[in-house]
Amino acid sequence: MELAALVELLRESKGFAHKRDIAPLLARLATPGNGDDTAVLEDDAGKLLFAIEGFMNELVRDDPWFAGYCGVMVNVSDIYAMGGRPLAVVDALWSAGDERAAEVLAGMREASRKYGVPIVGGHTNTRNDREQLAVAIIGRASRLLSSFAARAGDRLLSVHDARGGYREPNPYWDASTSAPGERLRADLELLPRLAEDGLCMAGKDISMGGLLGTTLMLLECARLGAELDLDRVRPPEGVPLARWLLSFPSYGFVLAVAPAHVAEVQARFAARELVCVDLGQCTEDRRLLLQQQGQRAELWNLAEQPFIGA
Repeated sequence: MELAALVELLRESKGFAHKRDIAPLLARLATPGNGDDTAVLEDDAGKLLFAIEGFMNELVRDDPWFAGYCGVMVNVSDIYAMGGRPLAVVDALWSAGDERAAEVLAGMREASRKYGVPIVGGHTNTRNDREQLAVAIIGRASRLLSSFAARAGDRLLSVHDARGGYREPNPYWDASTSAPGERLRADLELLPRLAEDGLCMAGKDISMGGLLGTTLMLLECARLGAELDLDRVRPPEGVPLARWLLSFPSYGFVLAVAPAHVAEVQARFAARELVCVDLGQCTEDRRLLLQQQGQRAELWNLAEQPFIGA
């Protein structure tokens, strides 16, 4: 695909549209700090992390077990993306009967077991006309990874687990449900260790906006731009670049890392057979510029058009 066509595809994608829907809502809240993967609440014990995820009705209806599994998985990812470790989750579940609720809860229970994060409470209504799910999480961090901490000159690294497959026909790259829990937990533990060892200060987990939408969210928080080389992106074998850029991986992060630490960060992920690629550099110019096979294009100008309004 030509770069201009790829840029247009990304701009018009459902993932980008969902992220852009955030901007008018954030404006109404007028709360400083919005844009990170979790809220950060300081207390006597340090940094308490708090987040919530809601799920598309279609996913809960069509794949209730996986929706429940994701309820835990994506919240856990948010906590680790902030340099923290999860403590517990609670859920709010509406369903049209006990059987449908049981499928969602079975998925949650399996993810709770694999990730070692207990489900400690919630709210349930089995007399609704459809299935709906939201899951919240708390965690702790000693040193943060924050979207607001990226600096001009940092290298932007993408990280993912290629040992998986799509949950067809959706854009969800599932490298979790068939993996052993011990491996999943150890892979995620890399994130707080990077923060605690001073090797990384800024990051974000890749969400429905895909790799580049997530990058835009990080850059907007940090009031930066970037120049990225799409020829360096490494999709899993057999996956077209365009599809990969719009994918939501079960294990995927964007990290902003000082040049002096890039080699060490990449080595830590490589040691666990995770893909970690240096895509380019953060810049003071608030545009996200892409290059591919000698072509150049602007994906977004954050100085002129907000993305999530952070």
